[in-house]
Amino acid sequence: MNRDSAPPSRPARTGRGRWTALTASLLLATGVLTATGPSSAGAATDTVAVTVNARAGLATVPDTALGVNHAIWDSQLGTAGTSDLLKAAGVRMMRYPGGSYADIYHWRDHTAPGGYVAPNTDFDTFMAAARRVGAQPMIIANYGTGTPAEAADWVRYANVTKGYGAKYWTVGNENYGNGLYGSAWEADDHPDKSASQYARLVVEYADAMKAVDPTVKVGAVLTMPGNWPDGITAGTDPGPWNRTVLSLAGPKIDFVDVHWYPGGTAAESLERTSHIDDAAYLLRQQLTRYAGPNAARIGISFTELNVGTGQNTQPGALFLADAYSDLLENGVFTVQWWNVHNGIGTVSEVAGQTDYGDFGLLSSGGCTADGSVCEPPLNTPFAPYHGLSLMNLFVRPGDQFVRAGTDQPLVTAHAARRPNGDLALLLVNKDPDAAHPVTVDYAGFTPSGAAPTTHTLTNGATGIATSQAGSATSRTLPPYSLTTLVLRPSAPVTAHPAPPGQPTASGVTDRAATISWPPAPPKGAPIAKYEVYRQNGTISEQLGETSGTTFTVGNLNPGTRYTVNVLTRDTAGKVSWASPPLTFTTGGPADSTCVVRLSSTTDWGNGWVGNVEIVNNGANPVDGWTLTWSWPTTWQRVSSGWSGNWTQTGSTVTVTSTDDNRRIAGGGGSTTAGFVGAYSGPNVPPTMFTLNGTPCATG
Repeated sequence: MNRDSAPPSRPARTGRGRWTALTASLLLATGVLTATGPSSAGAATDTVAVTVNARAGLATVPDTALGVNHAIWDSQLGTAGTSDLLKAAGVRMMRYPGGSYADIYHWRDHTAPGGYVAPNTDFDTFMAAARRVGAQPMIIANYGTGTPAEAADWVRYANVTKGYGAKYWTVGNENYGNGLYGSAWEADDHPDKSASQYARLVVEYADAMKAVDPTVKVGAVLTMPGNWPDGITAGTDPGPWNRTVLSLAGPKIDFVDVHWYPGGTAAESLERTSHIDDAAYLLRQQLTRYAGPNAARIGISFTELNVGTGQNTQPGALFLADAYSDLLENGVFTVQWWNVHNGIGTVSEVAGQTDYGDFGLLSSGGCTADGSVCEPPLNTPFAPYHGLSLMNLFVRPGDQFVRAGTDQPLVTAHAARRPNGDLALLLVNKDPDAAHPVTVDYAGFTPSGAAPTTHTLTNGATGIATSQAGSATSRTLPPYSLTTLVLRPSAPVTAHPAPPGQPTASGVTDRAATISWPPAPPKGAPIAKYEVYRQNGTISEQLGETSGTTFTVGNLNPGTRYTVNVLTRDTAGKVSWASPPLTFTTGGPADSTCVVRLSSTTDWGNGWVGNVEIVNNGANPVDGWTLTWSWPTTWQRVSSGWSGNWTQTGSTVTVTSTDDNRRIAGGGGSTTAGFVGAYSGPNVPPTMFTLNGTPCATG
């Protein structure tokens, strides 16, 4: 959901308030409106252990990584002052024409019926600004009140007539907000507002646009897993929004577009970045399952993010850096903040600083309606702008993220290695009250004894402080701060072999998987072997090695998610960077005497009704049973159940038989039980069930 705005003297166009009310009512109805952010009152300042593993490779930073949104109601969109600020912050992608306005905007005559359009915000002005910034454009084609022909004409003007080379085009904005699921903030003139109709028209848009320029990339709108309306099926659609859109439009699209507003207090927004890994995992699973052959080619963009509290103070800066890093680690090709300018909102104090309730990176210079409070002068950078600038100091295109972690939730860590041999470390202290000392342990990288280059953004600061001081292995993080260390290696970087290509998994069972990868290109000494490693948190565990490009891993655990890398070792003993990561999940034993089928009968966005079918394929009947499984996350639970005695301890669910269903006949006999589940993040299904201690197959 975006926070579309307008100059202070004009009414804002937004549906976000309606969504918030709907979400709150659903949460209250299901009894899951709870505070999840950790309290920092009286927080201990024990030393935080930070671990960086340079051998555990994650995604490589793309040249479109750091992005922002521009909007046609912002009169500063094309100004040199705004563009130069964005360039200085390292912006590499800019989105146009601005959130929900995209679905009422007609590019040819530069109008948005029902909305305000500022002077000097037309497409050519935007493209001139993008070029001044050095950013690629992402264009939103009008789905709500437009046509495939209008979108195709825009592609023709942009790339044939003007030669702009605009590569990325999304069909619509938050089109699930058209009333299909009850809440309507997004314009949609189509009589059929179903996900199926959206998907069918995405195909028409893609065909029309690519007929003009076959090189363009066309994206479809999806929902963020674990956020409304994820999981909800409406009308005659065959499934929830994501499943329906991918099943019908998957073969025609090049990327999917997702928005995320975690909401809540500052502490809750900052804690919810822990949801990102599981949300990205579910998105990849949905692509693989529903988008057709070669779904791995489909990219993911996150084109709107912001927090629920502290939009222009330190919570926004901390969230931006933490969320951008986590999303980019997961292979998202662009992350874009909402917004460049947005306008003053509800004024409050957050962590001792005045927060204007402004979703913009830069001040709009406006005042409240009664004139009692005014923002700083126009284009004064807010804290999230400095957070974005610090991201530009942390990672650059071509860097590879590597695994980093901490042992305390109020401090998070991210790391990336650079082609020149340097390593950059980002440390986020989410505690508004206490400084936290940290120690840092490195694997696969030995830092120089020289003081690292340090970039720090503290609460209330008007810019980033840079120095060359302190140690690579210990320091104290100020309260509510961002700290980046840029470390030189202890020895000069010498030539090392190239890494292998993207690994793939096949033949995945409960206990084994075959890993294959493209060979590393020749570089320096001959290749001696490839080494396969599992990422176990921030530790790399070697699974095996081979001189070929295929390796079968055995002795795996059933129902377990694995992330692996492959490294090249040459005959001189030098080791490459890690390959891109591969994640796969083992299942239950196919030859088990029991089968468990878990299905959802209904879902309302933060809760669901689950049905569990237990099948006894053994020769003998089961007389009395206990079924157990563990949720993959800490935010999932069983609220109540039937046809069994239900309990949950931690993340482990246990259900025992009743007198009515204790006996399950052998040779395919079955019984069922049901429950109401609740979740406050991505609803990741369990992958392993045991019946009376026996691991079961899953159906």
